[in-house]
Amino acid sequence: MTDVRPPDALQREGADDEPPRRPLRRISGDLQVRGVDMQRPNAARMFDYYLGGTANFAADRQAVDRLVAEVPEARVYARATRAFLGRLIRFLSHRGIDQFLDLGSGMPTVGNVHEIARRCRSDARVAYVDVEPEVVAHARQLLRGVDNVTVTQADIREPETVLSAPEVTELLDFTRPVAVLAVSILPYVPDADDPASLVAAYRDNCVPGSYLAVSHSTPLTMTEEQVRHSESAYQGTRTPLAVREIERIRELLPGYSLVEPGLVPLPQWRPEPDINAQQDATASANAVGALGYLP
Repeated sequence: MTDVRPPDALQREGADDEPPRRPLRRISGDLQVRGVDMQRPNAARMFDYYLGGTANFAADRQAVDRLVAEVPEARVYARATRAFLGRLIRFLSHRGIDQFLDLGSGMPTVGNVHEIARRCRSDARVAYVDVEPEVVAHARQLLRGVDNVTVTQADIREPETVLSAPEVTELLDFTRPVAVLAVSILPYVPDADDPASLVAAYRDNCVPGSYLAVSHSTPLTMTEEQVRHSESAYQGTRTPLAVREIERIRELLPGYSLVEPGLVPLPQWRPEPDINAQQDATASANAVGALGYLP
């Protein structure tokens, strides 16, 4: 029987090994034919470049290099975010969660949600959602033939569209607990789109025993000037960045009971040996994360 007891009712297990590394394919070469603007930086491809991936273009690399020159911690943020995601999936899998809705999943890279989850639970189901057409095309190409994994092109700011998409409704059973993953995506939801209400819409479609995972950039060691540089680096993309203070991030989590240790700098959230990212100094990642349990 699936174990969906509150997290405090279970003892913490040790970390599983990460999935074996495999070579990643370069981004599909016909994207220009499909109308993808390779001259404009893209947040998903920029994140891929931070992690040393190959699914990026010169415009993405140039934007990242300019930002890193002013904010060296930007690469730390990317590594810490990826490591946080891995720890989250292992934690959730060990607590009986076998359904994941990954919002703003980004470019496929080593250590995807389904790879990590299936090392813990072979029956794990993962629905990836992203708005960028090249991200979706690349993901579908890489995931062709993989069972119980879907990729949906949709804007996460439209929960009704996401939650009614066939790739989501035919894969995930929302009468059972689901983990909604909003890892490094809410910074790209502007205040005008009311991120708190957006999160609440997904929460209200989940049953008790479900979880919400959130990570968000915040100025822990960055100066005001570095925050401006960070936000400016994404102004030329389709998804401008908003760096928020911790209390504003906390406002995104009403209705959830936060799993210990609560909303903390990413490397402080249940640290463990992690081969996906070196454990950098706690504050230098300039991001916090939390996992909320829906009672």
